[in-house]
Amino acid sequence: MTKPGKKRARAASDAAAGSRHEEPGEGGVEEAVAFIAEQAGALRKLAERHNLDVLHYLLGMTKLEADEHLRLRSKRKLS
Repeated sequence: MTKPGKKRARAASDAAAGSRHEEPGEGGVEEAVAFIAEQAGALRKLAERHNLDVLHYLLGMTKLEADEHLRLRSKRKLS
């Protein structure tokens, strides 16, 4: 049986070495917002498929907000 502390130590060393298994959003605000937009879009489709109207609407609003944030942020970088 392995101790939980050893698992954490290995995970921390992997993250320090630039592992590809980092949590979403570890790369900064833009990466986090892009991830949220992508996941909200996928969840929105799932909600629509199962006739979950309120969730479909709320996830659509979440995706719109994330997309708008990305658009405005990239616009600021260009100027």
